[in-house]
Amino acid sequence: MPSLLQIKNFSVDFVTEQTVTHAVKNISLSVNRGEIVAVVGESGSGKSVTSLSILKLLPSPPAVYPAGGEMLFSEDGNSAIDLLKTPAGEMQDIRGNKIAMIFQEPMTSLNPVMRCGKQVMEGLLRHRKISTAEAKRQTIEWFNRVKLPRPETIFNAYPHQLSGGQKQRVMIALAMCCQPSLLICDEPTTALDVTVQKTILDLIKDLQREQNMGVIFITHDLGVVAEIADRVAIMYKGEIVEEGNTNAIFRQAQHPYTRALIACRPAAHPRGERLPIVSDFLNRKEGDPIIKSSSHPAPQKTYSDVLVDVDRLTVRYTTKTSLLGKPLSFFTAVNGVSFSIFKGETLGLVGESGCGKTTLGRTLLRLVEPSEGKIVYEGTDITRLSKEEVVKLRKNVQLVFQDPYSSLNPRLTIGAAIEEPMKVAGIESSSRKRKDRVAELLGRVDLPPAMMKRYPHEFSGGQRQRIVIARALGLTPSFLVCDESVSALDVSVQAQVLNLLNELKRDLGLTLLFISHDLAVVRYMSDRIMVMNKGSIVESGSADDIYLRPQTEYTKQLLASIPKV
Repeated sequence: MPSLLQIKNFSVDFVTEQTVTHAVKNISLSVNRGEIVAVVGESGSGKSVTSLSILKLLPSPPAVYPAGGEMLFSEDGNSAIDLLKTPAGEMQDIRGNKIAMIFQEPMTSLNPVMRCGKQVMEGLLRHRKISTAEAKRQTIEWFNRVKLPRPETIFNAYPHQLSGGQKQRVMIALAMCCQPSLLICDEPTTALDVTVQKTILDLIKDLQREQNMGVIFITHDLGVVAEIADRVAIMYKGEIVEEGNTNAIFRQAQHPYTRALIACRPAAHPRGERLPIVSDFLNRKEGDPIIKSSSHPAPQKTYSDVLVDVDRLTVRYTTKTSLLGKPLSFFTAVNGVSFSIFKGETLGLVGESGCGKTTLGRTLLRLVEPSEGKIVYEGTDITRLSKEEVVKLRKNVQLVFQDPYSSLNPRLTIGAAIEEPMKVAGIESSSRKRKDRVAELLGRVDLPPAMMKRYPHEFSGGQRQRIVIARALGLTPSFLVCDESVSALDVSVQAQVLNLLNELKRDLGLTLLFISHDLAVVRYMSDRIMVMNKGSIVESGSADDIYLRPQTEYTKQLLASIPKV
């Protein structure tokens, strides 16, 4: 019996007037009914290009499929069609009906001006000969099956009114409503909280078993692969370098790149130890040690000098006002929290989306105004500072944003973006000296100074994150807030950024507030950890105590949701 999907000698080139880029190079892969095949690799490895080609969603030109490649789809197990040669009209009948896809970012995949229920109904009405009333009934039924709360309410809601996990569930309902034979999941859990991620993974597995679907699951997260996949294909620079049973790959990986992906996870290393990176494995000569470590595991440290002291800090947002503008009701994002951050330490802050982590971090920098409480930085209550005094404070406290692309001006070269805050703060007396400082900072974050003339879109995600770190360091701060700064990065790029932050902390004496929903990363980075839920600190202690001996049910739930390799 033929496979549900057979990819044979498949290649993709991107052709422009200047260059030809070989994005995917002669790969072969099969997927059977009832099987989940994970495709793993870093950004740019060709994973998404391959998945989009299955549904012919790449614009052509510039995408070109060299002769000799095939994508054979056999829904009934007898006859097969070559998707690459299927006419556009027939592909419209296949997309969303026989082969469906869950995209990486639901906010950009869902129509922002169409209610969620209408978007799912649209697919049902296109592929099924049913009435509008029946399409609505089936949509609400699918919202129930994907465990959305209040399905009737969400049917009439717009995407921006839902949380990240809820939007992803709407995307799953949209993909599943026509009961496809093959489901393609392109990074469906990237940057989601571990608890939401676990729910989504369990949901996909349950639906896959019910429908006996074949699933292609694209990810860079090996923990997710171990949780969900039957087989794994490892992609590197457009090629499949290793393929096999999931357990066999994790136990006896053969290719250096696969071994690198497994080794550079923070969960596999003690605090302070340099994380291995891909080049350590690919450039390794016979007899060399695998990890060229420049540091040693750090013992649990204690600190005595307080840098930041927070006392009963509260942040409220007005949710309803009267006709005259008088506040009638509030939402409390941060609820009377108190804690201290010591000089030279890394304090981890964990919790699910919406718990108040980001609001707390931004309030410490006076980017969000507190409603009550004190924030004492080096003996000064910064909640009482004027706007002019807050500008001066910026030299000492800086923020590394979650999404580096949206925090960089697309019209400024990265050199100008790094120089701009130095100019505002009056650092260096001349433009020439500031440019020299920019070159020095780029070297500090392992980027060639010649890159300062490039624009943000010309860099990878990991490179942009380094640029944002360089910009924050330009003012020589003593306190750095890292807000989910590695949550959406490939595991190997994540290792590079975490190594960089540890080096900068050691060399420059930085104090870090490290905000994340990933407890494994926070444990690797932090001396102490605070766990936040619904605006309150529910647990705090040393990193090892929180990770190994959690006291609250909420922390235990977070830890239980981490995929295990």
